[in-house]
Amino acid sequence: MTNEVLLRKTEAVMDKLIHLGGADYESDKSISLEEAIRTGNVNRDFGIEEWDWPQGVGLFGLSMLQDYYGDKRFLDFFENWYESNLKRGLPSRNINTTAPYLTLLQIMDYLPEKEKYEQMCKEQADWLIRELPKTKEGGFQHVTSGIGNRNAVILNESELWLDTIFMAVLFLWRMGLRYQNETWKSEAEYQVLLHIKYLYNKTNGLFYHGFSFNRADNFGGVFWCRGNSWFTLGITLFLENRDELTASTRRYIETTFRTHTEALRELQAQDGLYHTILDDPESYEEASGSAAITAGIIRGIRLGILDDSFKSMADLGIQGIADSIAEDGTVLKVSAGTAMGMNSEHYKGIQVRPMAYGQSLALIALCEALRR
Repeated sequence: MTNEVLLRKTEAVMDKLIHLGGADYESDKSISLEEAIRTGNVNRDFGIEEWDWPQGVGLFGLSMLQDYYGDKRFLDFFENWYESNLKRGLPSRNINTTAPYLTLLQIMDYLPEKEKYEQMCKEQADWLIRELPKTKEGGFQHVTSGIGNRNAVILNESELWLDTIFMAVLFLWRMGLRYQNETWKSEAEYQVLLHIKYLYNKTNGLFYHGFSFNRADNFGGVFWCRGNSWFTLGITLFLENRDELTASTRRYIETTFRTHTEALRELQAQDGLYHTILDDPESYEEASGSAAITAGIIRGIRLGILDDSFKSMADLGIQGIADSIAEDGTVLKVSAGTAMGMNSEHYKGIQVRPMAYGQSLALIALCEALRR
C-alpha cells in the first residue's frame, strides 16, 4: 500500500464521515429494548450529529487525522458540532456519552469560549469519580443511554464492559495528566487494572466483553472482536504517557498487551480482517474492530512494546481495511452497536451497516499506517 493510495482512501473515508448527517431519532421511540439489543438497530447511532459514543469515536478519529496533517482543518466542523449539541441540550450523563469529551479535551484550546469547554470537561471528570454508579470493588458501571429517550439511562447494574476503557477511562486519564490531578490519574489507572482483572482470559490472552458481579460470570463468555479492539487501541493511547505509571504497573499492562496481541496473531484471517467472534471463523468478518486492532498493533510497535515481527500482521490488516472501503468512502463490514450477549448467536445477529465509528476507526488505522 503506497502512501498515495492510503491518502486517497483516507480522504474518502473522512468525507463520508463528516457528511453522515443525522438520523430518524423519533423512530427509536417505537423500538423495544429487546429488539435494540437483538439487532443493534438504534437510529441515534447511525449519524454524526448525536452526542453519544458512536459520534464521540467518530470525532476522535477526525482529530487524529487533523493531528496527522498538523493543522486545524476540521476546527470549524468541531466547533459547529459541539455548539449545536449544546444548543439542543446534552443527553444523560453515562459512560457512552463521555466519549465526545475525549476529543473536546484535545481541541478546546483552539475553540472560542475555551473556559466554557474546560469547565465541562472538569465537571465530567468529577462526575465519573463522584456520581457514576460503581460496581463491587469500585468499578465503573457501564451505564448507557436510554433507547428512544436521550435523557434516560440503562444502568447495566454491577456490570463491567471492556468498552469503558475507551469511552471513559482514557478521557479521565488524559484529564489527570493535563491538570496533574492525582485523583483522576489514579482512578483511571485503577479502572484499567480492574477491567483487566475481570475481563482478561489467562488461557488464551483474549478479553471477554463483560463481567457481571451479580451473576459472577462473563455472560456468554464470548471474545468479541470490537470489544477486544477497544483494549488493543485504547491501551496504546493510555500508554503514550506510561512514564506517569509506576514501573510495576507499566510492566503489568505492557506484558498483558503483548500477550493479547500475540493471541490475535493466530486469529487474523487471510485477507487481514478478524471475525466478529475472534475465535469463530464461521462468524462474519468485522472491519471496525479489525481497524482498531491494526491501529493498536502499529502504535504498539512505535511505542517499542511490540517487536518488528508484528509488522507483517499490521501490513495485512491495513490491506484488509483498505479493501473494505467502497469507492465513495463508506467503510463496509461494520457491525452496529452491540449490547452484552449471552451466546455467540447474539453477536452474529447484529446487523451490519455504515457507522460513524466504523469510518473513524478506519481513519485511525490509515493515519497510523501513514505515520510509519
